[in-house]
Amino acid sequence: MTELSKLGIAEARDAMRKGDLSSVELTQACLGAIEDAKVLNAFVHNTPDIAMAQAEAADARLKGGDAPDMCGIPLGIKDLFCTKGVASQAGSAILGGFKPEYESTITQQLWDAGSVMLGKLNMDEFAMGSSNETSTYGDVINPWRRGNDDASLTPGGSSGGSASAVAADLCLAATGTDTGGSIRQPAAFVGITGLKPTYGRCSRWGVVAFASSLDQAGPMTKSVRDAAIMLEAMAGHDPKDSTSAELAVPNFEAALTGDIKGKKIGIPKEYRMEGMPQEIEDLWAEGTTMLKDAGAEIVDISLPHTKYALPAYYVVAPAEASSNLARYDGVRFGHRAALSQGDGITEMYEKTRAEGFGPEVKRRVMIGTYVLSAGFYDAYYNRARKVRTLIKKDFEDVFAKGVDAILTPATPSAAFGLGEMKDADPVQMYLNDVFTVTVNLAGLPGIAVPAGLDKQGLPLGLQLIGRPWEEGDLLNTAYALEQAAGFVEKPSRWW
Repeated sequence: MTELSKLGIAEARDAMRKGDLSSVELTQACLGAIEDAKVLNAFVHNTPDIAMAQAEAADARLKGGDAPDMCGIPLGIKDLFCTKGVASQAGSAILGGFKPEYESTITQQLWDAGSVMLGKLNMDEFAMGSSNETSTYGDVINPWRRGNDDASLTPGGSSGGSASAVAADLCLAATGTDTGGSIRQPAAFVGITGLKPTYGRCSRWGVVAFASSLDQAGPMTKSVRDAAIMLEAMAGHDPKDSTSAELAVPNFEAALTGDIKGKKIGIPKEYRMEGMPQEIEDLWAEGTTMLKDAGAEIVDISLPHTKYALPAYYVVAPAEASSNLARYDGVRFGHRAALSQGDGITEMYEKTRAEGFGPEVKRRVMIGTYVLSAGFYDAYYNRARKVRTLIKKDFEDVFAKGVDAILTPATPSAAFGLGEMKDADPVQMYLNDVFTVTVNLAGLPGIAVPAGLDKQGLPLGLQLIGRPWEEGDLLNTAYALEQAAGFVEKPSRWW
């Protein structure tokens, strides 16, 4: 029965439309797979009753013949999305017990399309992390292992629970969010597809905010086709989100022809980082050859301000986090610290935040508050904003020269062991985002596609960066890359 959970969205959709499979059967298979994989710690709030009710409704809709593509598809939802009446903690103790009275726009659109919620997925606290080790629920474990080594590996972050659940076939797909690489880096670490759409393509309403000018939700799926199908259900204008773009949502799946003849693919020289593992360098070269063989024209490009991206990101993102996280004060919702006699409101704020936030969140809030303070605002925050503008212009200049997409590595390494970076300088962890943060700073769409294995048998991914609002074209290039790479490996089941 659990074999059914190995299906992708497109296969399951086609089987359900033919009547060969019901959503109830598919949902039961996924619920069984989740039960058998508790050791991965991917699902943190299970919703089997909701799932079965939604699956039954989906089957009735499928029988009626008016079912959208996502109808009956069982999904995992990152804990950052508010789901009505279901715990939504953003992986943080400070939101312990919080059950929203409303549904995020994206999850509402998925339920309107007939999708099924299996439960909420683990994540780094407030999406701050690259290894899923900052969660109040504990670490998520990557279903992949190095050769015969039993050491637990990170699934990446912050969407680590989403990545692990999709790779281990606990759900057919999952929602993720990406502020500096939090969809693409974990997707690369577990051998799945992760798409970060253009900023404004998907509504942020009801998604717990980290850095409002960078956050963007997207699908994490088993294939590029599945990403196209799911993005169509997630995307669209939302009047409740002032940053949401009033643009029609195309049929992204229809764009997947695999024909990229004459497309110009840029290879940025600045992404050849010092100390980059040879395996990453080789994979990038192989990906370039694959696209060339598929008929694309390969051109060398320059993105000169790339080297300033990480420092700019780690000023802008914490600054916005400091502002967004000021609302967690113990007054209106979530955790409130026990107070001593004589404590006033200031002590309540201090104690609640000290108890509720983890070390990484505290670190970023302090950095953010510092760079926004009167004496340092111009020296740090304003300067970072100017650098961000220059980074955006780098991409605009390249696209103005006719480049259709840019190919880069997705991560600077394969998945590393849990705990391996715990005692390291935090900057070492931040370097995981070196290839991904530029995309968020410029508001562009980016996709990670699994393209090979390293010598220890772990997945490695390549990233494609597209023109703004041209996700269909980006998905088609990614589809051509996926077809050429032929990546079908799955983790050996040990859990």
